[in-house]
Amino acid sequence: MKLRPIEDRVVIKIKTASEEKKIGGIIIPDTAKEKPQMGEVTAVGTSEEIQKLVKVGDVVLYGKYAGTEIELDGEKMLILSKNDILAIVE
Repeated sequence: MKLRPIEDRVVIKIKTASEEKKIGGIIIPDTAKEKPQMGEVTAVGTSEEIQKLVKVGDVVLYGKYAGTEIELDGEKMLILSKNDILAIVE
């Protein structure tokens, strides 16, 4: 399935930690881990302003509690407004 955001929104694929970290042999549960705040843009909305700022493939930083999280084809995605994007990682 493919998402096509509207207006000033973008769809972000949330980057997850590749390794589970263990501190002193203690497994940290998912509920206690901090949410990632970086992701890859997979779709850009229809607004000309947002299309000038970001493009598909850009890695962006976003606010900690920003956007709406969804699961699509087994992958965690986030729909963000332009105002929720803090920076583009180069």
